[in-house]
Amino acid sequence: MLFLVFCLALFFLTHLLKVFAPQFRARMISKLGEGPFKGLYSVASLITLGLVIYAFGEARQETGMLWYPPVWTSHLAVTLMLPAMICLIASLIPAGHIAVKTKHPLILSVKIWALAHLLANGETSSILLFASFLAWGVVMRISLKRRERAGEKVLRPFVSGRYDVVAIVGGIVLWGAFILKLHEWLIGVQPIAM
Repeated sequence: MLFLVFCLALFFLTHLLKVFAPQFRARMISKLGEGPFKGLYSVASLITLGLVIYAFGEARQETGMLWYPPVWTSHLAVTLMLPAMICLIASLIPAGHIAVKTKHPLILSVKIWALAHLLANGETSSILLFASFLAWGVVMRISLKRRERAGEKVLRPFVSGRYDVVAIVGGIVLWGAFILKLHEWLIGVQPIAM
C-alpha cells in the first residue's frame, strides 16, 4: 500500500507540474526546448502511470475492505462509464458540441471514471486510487478555469457537430468492449457478471 501511495505521488507530481510549479516548467522548457521537454514529460508520464498500475495490482492483493458497496452501485458504475467513454473520445478528436460544452472532456471523463469506481469498490487500495484521481480532476478543472480567465489557456473552438456523432459512437463501442471483455482482460475483473 505504501508503494501505491509513493507511485501516486510521483504520478500526480508530474501531472500537476503546470499547476504548482509553472516557473520550474517554464525554465525546463527554455533550457531543453519545447520538443525535448514534451518528450521527457511524456516518458515520465508513461513510466509513472505504469508504476501506478503495477502498484495498484500489488496493493489490491494485500488490502482489505473499507466498506461493502451494495450490488446496485456496480450497475450505476457501468452506466456512468458510458458518458465517461464518450467524453474520452470527444477529448481525442476535433471539437464538437460535447467538447465545447464540457470545456475539458478528458478531465470530465477522469472525474466520472473515478466517481463511478469509488461507488462500486470498497477496497482500501481502490478508494485511495480513485479518490486520488477524482481529487486530481477537481484540482485540474479549477486550475484550467483560472488559466482561462487569465488568458493563458484558450478552449478548443467548435469544428463540427459530426464529431459528436463520432464521440458518441466511439464511446459506445469502447464502453461495450470494456463491458464484454476489455475490463476483465486489462484489470482482471468482469464489470457485469455474465
